[in-house]
Amino acid sequence: MPSTPLITGGCLCGAVRYEASGEPDYAGHCYCADCRKASGSGFIPFMGFPAAALRITGATRQFGSPSFRGTEAVRNSCPACGGLVFGGVVGEDVSHTIYAGSLDDPSRFRPTIAIFNRDRPEWVPLPAGLTVFETMPG
Repeated sequence: MPSTPLITGGCLCGAVRYEASGEPDYAGHCYCADCRKASGSGFIPFMGFPAAALRITGATRQFGSPSFRGTEAVRNSCPACGGLVFGGVVGEDVSHTIYAGSLDDPSRFRPTIAIFNRDRPEWVPLPAGLTVFETMPG
């Protein structure tokens, strides 16, 4: 049986890189105000992986902001090019979100959910076939 190829990606300049083994636990679009502001777009496309499935290399610049659940949401970007790469604190969090715009092969992103639909701007279309949550899933 063939093994699942690694999912790879990184920032614009290549200083921050990652490899993810296996398929993501979830993948979707987040329309919350924080993700819109962080991305400069209408949403952030994301994929969730267990920390043990990821290998991240390169130093990052971290930015934290309050999350919906009252904890701190930490986003990691490249200090050189500013590219937004992943969420979470390496060595502390049990899972991480990879931002799909940082994928080497964008075809590996197959969203199934949309979160924070209540915050989705009218000018951002909602793709057909996604399971939609007004805030976070249950």
